Amino acid sequence: MSNYNHNEDRELRSARRRKVQNFSVNLSENNYDDDYSFSDPDYDRGMYDNEINSYSGEDIKEQMEENSRRYLKSQKKRKKKEEKLKNKKNRRIFRFIWLVSGIIVGAVLSVYLLVGLNDMLAINRQDDATVALELHESPNLDYVAQELGKAGVIKEPSFFKMYAFLTKSGDNFNQGSFDIKTNLDYEAIINYLQGNSNRKDIITVTITEGQSVLEIADTLSNAGVLSDKQKFLELCNSTYFDEDFSFLKEVENPDKCYYKLEGYLYPDTYDFYVNEDPEVSITRFLNNFENQMYSKKTIDDYDTRVKISDLIAETDYSMGEILTIASIIQAEAASNEDMYYISSILHNRLDYGADYGVASLGLDSTKYYPYRSEDAVPANQRDNYKSRYDTYDFDGLPPGPICNPGTQAILAAINPKSTDYLYFCHSEDGTPYYAETLYGHNYNLSLAGG
Repeated sequence: MSNYNHNEDRELRSARRRKVQNFSVNLSENNYDDDYSFSDPDYDRGMYDNEINSYSGEDIKEQMEENSRRYLKSQKKRKKKEEKLKNKKNRRIFRFIWLVSGIIVGAVLSVYLLVGLNDMLAINRQDDATVALELHESPNLDYVAQELGKAGVIKEPSFFKMYAFLTKSGDNFNQGSFDIKTNLDYEAIINYLQGNSNRKDIITVTITEGQSVLEIADTLSNAGVLSDKQKFLELCNSTYFDEDFSFLKEVENPDKCYYKLEGYLYPDTYDFYVNEDPEVSITRFLNNFENQMYSKKTIDDYDTRVKISDLIAETDYSMGEILTIASIIQAEAASNEDMYYISSILHNRLDYGADYGVASLGLDSTKYYPYRSEDAVPANQRDNYKSRYDTYDFDGLPPGPICNPGTQAILAAINPKSTDYLYFCHSEDGTPYYAETLYGHNYNLSLAGG
């Protein structure tokens, strides 16, 4: 009995062990290799296949994948919803900020416009006090607005600049000294500062006939007109004004001239301003010259109004040559009548003087040009100075005028007296002597005390 039980237990254990082994083998075969099979004859392949497929079949895999997709989709929806809510909240905040900012900006802008309009119309500037305003050379809009604010003429410089910009009126302010009222509106202020008649620093200067460029520069500088004397001289020997004044393009020998504008700075009485830009000063001279030469005017000995430029065109000389002759006449003559006799002598020498041994003009007024005399030559140049205008050394006319002649000298150059004189001289009191021959000239020199 006991042996049976013992044997039966052993068989049961062996059977269990085999089942476990067969089950393990079956799992390995199903997962890795279908060619393997259980050795247990009692193994039901279908049963185990059904059991395993119940956990690893395609329907379960698809179900799991579907569940995963649903989960991911729900997660995305949740995140999208959260993000939408967050953006909505941010939009509310931004809208609120923009609304508040707009209200603040609108309020500030309204105040700025109100204050600016009041200043523009001078509503808050009823005091009619007058203040001094000084504007430097070539003032621009920023500078003018700043100075107006400093002087108390306006209260809102930035609004003034905006007004001038929008009305295109901020480019023509004049330099100088002004006495301006503090109750003017913007338009009145701009008109006041852009009109020369309102400047109080006007200087009236007379440029006399026969002054040279150097002498004119000294006169203007001493009067306080020129802001830069050296710039004035440089401009007088430049092409800067050629585009505005066509007659300057016809100047002969500009490279040989000491000052190209010599002869074209018309002598007259002018109104200048303190520390005026040299360009402005020279433009005044050239405008006057153009008016004198190219506009019709009443001239003695002519029945109708004529242009001097037309009279010059009727001669055998150019404008530059007539001005050169006129400048010599202006420098040498003692009177208006004397001008016409000296003009005759110059024309005679130029026409046929060489035939009588006077090919050169031989004029003292040209010897030291652009200086008036030897004493006027700079000390460091005086010993060896030689002018290229010296008519003792060179035949014919010098390269250009030696001074700025007036109308009378120009008319004398155009219409000389009809004589055969080739020589002239003057006594100390200005009495003129004329001669046809060298012998007669030497005799006149003795009479004149030369």
